[in-house]
Amino acid sequence: MTIETLHTHFLECESVCTDTRKISKNCIFFALKGGNFNGNKFAKDAIKNGAAFAIIDEVQYKVNDQYIVVEDTLRTLQNLALFHRKYLNIPIISLTGSNGKTTTKELINVVLSKTYKTTATKGNLNNHIGVPLTLLEMDKTTEIGIVEIGANHQKEIEFLSKIALPDYGLITNFGKAHLEGFGGFDGVIKGKSELYQHLKTNQKVIFVNQNDELQMKQVGDYKQTLTFGSQTKLLDAQPYISIGYKNRIIKTHLTGTYNYNNVCAAIALGEYFKVTTNNIIEAIESFIPNNNRSQIVEQNGHHIILDAYNANPSSMLAALSNFNEIKNDHKIVVLGDMFELGETAQAEHQSISDYVSNLKLQESIFIGENFYDISSKNKNSHYFKSFEDFNDNFGNFKFEQQLFLIKGSRGMALERALDLI
Repeated sequence: MTIETLHTHFLECESVCTDTRKISKNCIFFALKGGNFNGNKFAKDAIKNGAAFAIIDEVQYKVNDQYIVVEDTLRTLQNLALFHRKYLNIPIISLTGSNGKTTTKELINVVLSKTYKTTATKGNLNNHIGVPLTLLEMDKTTEIGIVEIGANHQKEIEFLSKIALPDYGLITNFGKAHLEGFGGFDGVIKGKSELYQHLKTNQKVIFVNQNDELQMKQVGDYKQTLTFGSQTKLLDAQPYISIGYKNRIIKTHLTGTYNYNNVCAAIALGEYFKVTTNNIIEAIESFIPNNNRSQIVEQNGHHIILDAYNANPSSMLAALSNFNEIKNDHKIVVLGDMFELGETAQAEHQSISDYVSNLKLQESIFIGENFYDISSKNKNSHYFKSFEDFNDNFGNFKFEQQLFLIKGSRGMALERALDLI
């Protein structure tokens, strides 16, 4: 079956599904495979539960004409997304970066949705499956698409850019994330800059933070570059950031000075697409982060900055630096391991521990094997090999109206600490 014919079937369906536990009526099911599962085996369940078609790549699972056999289900999903993107022919904004890309994507979305019908990446579905699914969620009513692109190795952003075909793009920053896969920090810069290269090759527009020297160097003298970072001013960050913009003050629900650049990016996109100043300000002030990203939680008399969605050395240092600036005499950090650092893991965890030792904190708590195994430990800190170990020893701590920072990689699931505090 050709992609054109498959696309016709797709347009007749209500949605795309890849999980038989989430089948919706009249969807088109793609039987994807993984290391521990084979979606082909569940195609029959998908049809039984209401799917109009099941795309499979193992012919023995074909029952009738509702089962469409292709050579490779994943590749077909990606090809269909590319075809659909060209079919819609709408402006697409793509963004990537080491830190803050999901928050920036959400900010851009709330700003642009004040004026346009937008479709944006849900959560962080930003990989080789998530990007196609995002594109296939767009329809004729979508006026602007916003696609987050993630990566943990070279050539991944290049590949996903060829599916999303962005007209506009930005990189939030270059940080020490996925060092193992990218092959070090220089590899991160090279890998993330694949988005810039795609935009340059296709004569599309780049948005770049003019205060980021590394990014400005990667953009070079490319003519279709729009800079941001001069039209606003960071006024306060205690604990939420306030921003001066066009003789107005934007009062956000975002913690951390590192979010200032994310807001600036959203303002720049809003201005470019002619969203009014009032709507830009209203959108940003109404945005409240969730999903464990820089959330402020009030619980049992404590103020908790919960930033447990992800962590790498760059984002950890930024969060700690911001936490250090907050005026409070009763501050505690609960930090979890950072993953995917390869051979640099011990050095990076040691560096964070050393940095914490110079901060004015009442307590510092480190959780995870990487922190537990560093060569030298702070005298006034507590190290636990696992969250379970921390949980078992939690009764030894006495906390009264503290300000907490909780941060660690997603795999550490440090939001569990909320049940203890």
